[in-house]
Parts: sequence; structure tokens; C-alpha cells
Amino acid sequence: MIAQSFEEWKHCIENDCKIKLTKEFAKKRLSVYLNRKETETQKFISLYGEQHLENIIKWLKLI
Repeated sequence: MIAQSFEEWKHCIENDCKIKLTKEFAKKRLSVYLNRKETETQKFISLYGEQHLENIIKWLKLI
């Protein structure tokens, strides 16, 4: 399931993945996802699409 809202995404990350959504976590992920040349970012786009990447970037900035 691809999260459609910040709350869905937050629930998934914190409960299913057992990851604490800290400012440090958000900062690290943003450094990857904001760089379109990163292999990890390109793979994310191929799996989930541009729109979901933009959603994730927006949600990480809320942390």
C-alpha cells in the first residue's frame, strides 16, 4: 500500500517499520531524495513514481 496522507505514512513508518521519525532521520532521507542523481532516489522513483517521491519529500519536511 502506498500512503496517501502524512498520517498514513507516519503510521506505516513508525508502527510497521519501527523507525522513529526524528529530525535527524528526516534530514538524512531528504539529503538522498532531493538528489535526483542518487541511485537510491532513482530506484525509489522507478518503484513508486514521481508523485510519491514528492509526497515523501513534503512529509519529511514536516518532521
